[in-house]
Amino acid sequence: MPGEIVLGEPSHMLVPGYGTETVNIVRLWRARGSEASFDLSRFSAGQYAEAVQEAVRAENISKVLYPDDSTELGRELRLKQQYFLCSCSLRDIIRRFRLRNEGWDDFAEKTVIQLNDTHPTIAIPELMRLLVDEYELDWDRAWAITRKTFAYTCHTLLPEALETWPVHLFERLLPRHLEIIYLINMLFLREVEERFPGDVDRLRRMSIIGEGNERRVRMAHLAVVGTEAVNGVAELHSKLLRETVLQDFADLWPAKFQNVTNGVSPRRFVKLANPRLSDLITEGLGDDGWLRDLERLAGLERLADDAAFGERWRAVKRANKVDLAAGDPDSLTDVMIKRFHEYKRQQLKVLHMVTMYHRIRANPTGDWIPRTVLFAGKAAPAYHAAKSIIRLINAVGATIAADPVVAPYLKVVFAENYNVTLAEQIVPAADLSEQISLAGKEASGTGNMKLALNGAITVGTLDGANIEIRARVGEENFFLFGLDAFQAAEVRIAGYRPREHYDRDAELKTAIDSIADGTFGGVGQEVAESLLGWDEYLSLADYRSYLDAQEEVELAWRDPARWTRMSILNTARSGFFSSDRTVADYAARIWRVSPITVRREP
Repeated sequence: MPGEIVLGEPSHMLVPGYGTETVNIVRLWRARGSEASFDLSRFSAGQYAEAVQEAVRAENISKVLYPDDSTELGRELRLKQQYFLCSCSLRDIIRRFRLRNEGWDDFAEKTVIQLNDTHPTIAIPELMRLLVDEYELDWDRAWAITRKTFAYTCHTLLPEALETWPVHLFERLLPRHLEIIYLINMLFLREVEERFPGDVDRLRRMSIIGEGNERRVRMAHLAVVGTEAVNGVAELHSKLLRETVLQDFADLWPAKFQNVTNGVSPRRFVKLANPRLSDLITEGLGDDGWLRDLERLAGLERLADDAAFGERWRAVKRANKVDLAAGDPDSLTDVMIKRFHEYKRQQLKVLHMVTMYHRIRANPTGDWIPRTVLFAGKAAPAYHAAKSIIRLINAVGATIAADPVVAPYLKVVFAENYNVTLAEQIVPAADLSEQISLAGKEASGTGNMKLALNGAITVGTLDGANIEIRARVGEENFFLFGLDAFQAAEVRIAGYRPREHYDRDAELKTAIDSIADGTFGGVGQEVAESLLGWDEYLSLADYRSYLDAQEEVELAWRDPARWTRMSILNTARSGFFSSDRTVADYAARIWRVSPITVRREP
């Protein structure tokens, strides 16, 4: 008994393979109003806006992906959007399956649906609804098909990022799906009770329905219960998922949990984004086979100490910096490009810039290395704290630019409207890759991989895929600092007091005081209060270690041959981080499929 009818209109994006005859299709969906959504009687009466308001409301569903969900209307639109996209895709999958198959016995053998985080998890009860209500399969058979069809990739370690929805919103928008979720949960909790009899706390923790002040549907729990496999996206991330965030589920189903480390496309992020480097790599290796087998980059290692090759490598980087035109191409291009979130710690980078500002002003004739610090990224619409950091970065940049003592040595650039196309310009020009999130918070990252692949050297914590990058490129080719995930947890347990770091570190005190007192354009008080008040992501605890690492960066930069060698080896040893390897891992471990050769018919 639908309360609202929306039409899903498909459109297609063709994705040709590299050096193959294969073209894949990405099917996208646009929401349209049904014929019934146009009120002819109102239109005839001159009420033109009212006549089409139902159609406009339907079309709003696909206007903007991930609308601001800080309001009740925003949350409702986002849930409608998730359901609409999942329902359209499921119906299309079923349509194509039934064109070539009788019955349902082979559905899970011929179909795998990978849930990319919790956003599409509503597809689990939707497939159950379709199988049970529309195709009249019995519950047990439908549930067996559903669980074998879906797999779930979790992309976070932040509990607040594990999506939940108010039960009352489901009751109003998707009441049949809520009924199905309740039944899934009841049967699941019976299974838990059989395995762990009498453990009421475990049942409460694992329930798909959270019974707090507001009853909520826990989509991550539904995603684990309704799938055949669950994976993290880096070795540390997968380990912490099993041991912390989803520990109860890992105790119940240990074999369900796997790791598939992320990867990036060398065709896009080297060949397309960095053609100069691509040509140099191909010349150095003798052919372009590395574009299909990225592990072949290892052949560059023999050229890491070749002076002529190193000179050409530096020339490529400099030309890319000239193209980017963000600052002096001979300066150290220090890049932090990523979504703005406090756990990623752009605020720690601000503290470094402010400290350098004060150091240079205190010693104008010092032997300073010119540095261009480039930020880019966006904050969620309602994320006030992240937007405060963005304002502070721009204010610090403006203050430095206006200071004749500091400006020759330090420049801060904030690139507007960051997207992947802009990243394709920034990544080839980067010398230093900032991957400074608090250890234990970043799932993986792919910007760190793109930058290392293009010869940028990482300064980072033991977080996400940084650990695997460091292990492969070599400890001597990575600038490590900060607490690891387990040390960070111990600091929290011991009762972290950020003001203690402030009181005993004179440079840190000067930096925070100048942020708080309006030195930088009169903004920054909120950031300073947050750092001193609770500093949730331990920026002050890692401040001194980070500054020490930056001094190691400058020491290496003063030796062009050493820096170039480190850069070449970062590229040469990044072959593991190919999306080809990632897809092959998913295919072998989760999707149960093998590659086939597609030959064009005569």
